[in-house]
Amino acid sequence: MIRKILFLLAFVGIFTTFPEARSQSLTSPVDRIVAVVDEDIILRSELDQALSGIRRQYQGRENQLPPPEVLERQVLERLTLVRLQLQRAEGTGVKVTDTEVDDAISRILQQNQIDLTQLQAQLRNDGFTLAEFRKTMRDELLVQKLRQRVIESRADVSPSELEIALASGVHQRGEARLSVLLIGVPDGATSEQIETARGKVEGVRKLLDEGKMDFAAAAIRYSDAPQALEGGDLGWRRYDQIPPNFADLVGSMQVGEVSQPVRTPSGFYLLKVTDKRANSQIVVTEFNARKILVKITELQDADAARREIDAIYARLKRGEDFEKLARELSEDDASAPLGGDIGWFALESLAPEFAEMVSQLKDGDYSEPFRDPSGWQVIQRVGTRTADRTEEFQRGQVKESLRQRKGEEAYEQFLRQLRGEAYIDYRLAKG
Repeated sequence: MIRKILFLLAFVGIFTTFPEARSQSLTSPVDRIVAVVDEDIILRSELDQALSGIRRQYQGRENQLPPPEVLERQVLERLTLVRLQLQRAEGTGVKVTDTEVDDAISRILQQNQIDLTQLQAQLRNDGFTLAEFRKTMRDELLVQKLRQRVIESRADVSPSELEIALASGVHQRGEARLSVLLIGVPDGATSEQIETARGKVEGVRKLLDEGKMDFAAAAIRYSDAPQALEGGDLGWRRYDQIPPNFADLVGSMQVGEVSQPVRTPSGFYLLKVTDKRANSQIVVTEFNARKILVKITELQDADAARREIDAIYARLKRGEDFEKLARELSEDDASAPLGGDIGWFALESLAPEFAEMVSQLKDGDYSEPFRDPSGWQVIQRVGTRTADRTEEFQRGQVKESLRQRKGEEAYEQFLRQLRGEAYIDYRLAKG
């Protein structure tokens, strides 16, 4: 995660320059504007900082990077897209609080099992400050919130869409780890532009076939996909997460195989299957329990409720039936008519302290009285079973995959529209 954030610093963190420092850079004879993005600008110093960040990430693997002028254009394009997203997020009222930034950094520290001092040391080694890191986190969260807002408004999954997807059986085929390389064509491309792109992708495919370049290096050098600088890696994808026009192709490919060029509205894709794995069966342990609750109310304080539950507990200890006492005395409206039965459940669905108590009991045993926010209660573990939840789990996965795929398509369309509506003037060749 830290490496990912350091990579993001190359693109987002460059905007942490303080206003006075940025003003000085504007007047500096060695700095100049390399892009105008609506009413904002990107400076040569900002582009150079981003390029330095990329080169640090590829230290020792510099031969995988494209020629300097190509890399420069790739990075400037990504900087522009990041700037446009930040502008739109801020312009539409998306906010990120200091607490949200603190929480995000705390999660990173916890995931990497380091403390703040160690994080600062690693940042210094990579040429960044904690202030830049915080600003990067804030901007990354802004973009995430913007993305989520767009997806939520455009990526609803209807019941019929879900049933059609389930009927196809694609979700039962497992997962594949994919990399992509895209030779893009513009919207409304001419036949000449399409043939030029076709010739380029076939040339790249030939380089791969002849072993003159590996796929990751080719993606970094030639791809127009957003994942280009990551070597085209898409990570693990279930087959229902792969666009339908690619899913059958990926299913027929062997691990390590690279596809022939695939024409799409965006251009020509090459796909590589890095690995495959089958679906896992989801088997969970479930418990059935009963409870007797004595509520704490305005008319019955905690002490009175405790005395009442203690009296019930004493009757249980004398051998009275739990179900009968629950029907007569429990104040839980939902379970009392059922003899206290709260149904079958997995421990993961319970509050941690409740789950721990249930796991420590044996079937037929009941707990000592304990308090929770609603009052005092006693629970009895009635039974235990294992249940295959694979189908239920896969159904949820398919729905989420549909939502994600529609969301990705919607966000890609949103970004194209955002870029198309913006005033962008690249000045790399201007002095």
